[in-house]
Amino acid sequence: MPLINSYALWNNKGGVGKSTISFHLSMRYAETHPNEKILVIDLCPQSNSSMMLLGGGTVGDERVIELCSRAVPKSVVGYVSTVITNGRGAKLPNPNDFLVHVNDYNKGAPNNLYLLCGDGNMEPMAPAINEAASAKALTPAAQPWKWVIEIFKNFVADLADNEDNWMVFVDTNPSFSIYTQMAVVAVNRLLTPINADDSSKTAASAMVALLHGTNPLHPIYGSWTFAEVAKKQGVCVPKIHLLIGNRLTQFDGPAKAFAALSDATASALYDIYVKNTDYFVPPTVQINNKDKFREYYSIPLRDFNTAGVVCAHLGRLLSSMKQGNYSVYNVDVKVNADKISECLKAIDNIVKKL
Repeated sequence: MPLINSYALWNNKGGVGKSTISFHLSMRYAETHPNEKILVIDLCPQSNSSMMLLGGGTVGDERVIELCSRAVPKSVVGYVSTVITNGRGAKLPNPNDFLVHVNDYNKGAPNNLYLLCGDGNMEPMAPAINEAASAKALTPAAQPWKWVIEIFKNFVADLADNEDNWMVFVDTNPSFSIYTQMAVVAVNRLLTPINADDSSKTAASAMVALLHGTNPLHPIYGSWTFAEVAKKQGVCVPKIHLLIGNRLTQFDGPAKAFAALSDATASALYDIYVKNTDYFVPPTVQINNKDKFREYYSIPLRDFNTAGVVCAHLGRLLSSMKQGNYSVYNVDVKVNADKISECLKAIDNIVKKL
């Protein structure tokens, strides 16, 4: 079983902590599963999770820039541009040529953690990717859109086609641009961070509509949506595995305990679940009300506080953090031992549910 599973952290609402959670989750999972290989694919052009993994702060940023500035970038852009240039039907490039062994750059990272680095050029490259996806099909079987949209799915399949056991995490951008669609299609399951407030109700419903479409279809653009084209071309859409109720705090802000999902968001998602249970990973228990749905499919990321933010900035494992003062952009920030423990427990609770 070379591919254990694959997860994308995605919600089309910004500011919910996708990159920071991607960093902590991949680092902790790698630490607690030393006999597996863990891959992070960073498909957010901001490349924040790559920066954190490669050492954090200015050092991590410089390392991302160096990888992306090579003649053939050792990044998501380098891989995509090589595949598209070679053309459909050509042998895929060796995925190992583009992988970064994180520990080579960041000695604080587990030795079994790998990265397909994010790249800011993914955004300006998007029109070229769209053009390749919308090319005229010479035969009914050609399906250029499917070929492009599954580039990273095929990357994962190619990488996992060996004796190693791989767990894959994909960081994403909020916008549902073509590279985000490629990110979502690359995985089997979704981890969806949601702010624990009623403002996430609309975002959660919109996310489901983007993935699966609406009924009835919009009379003008309905047939052109990702959801409809995916259905027609046989592209698999990942199922929702877990909803992460998250609220990141700033360095000087107090953390507050909260439910994993607000009542309004839980109600909206439970209504969707009742009508479309196949949008979610099948439960192992009977779910017949909103509270059971919330208990099974959501988890609170309680008190993900200063300790977690400072740790990510430094590119460190949470378990390696000690109580004390840490320099963050020349500002002394105090981190308390109890807050480190709370952050570690919160991440471990997610790891246990994977």
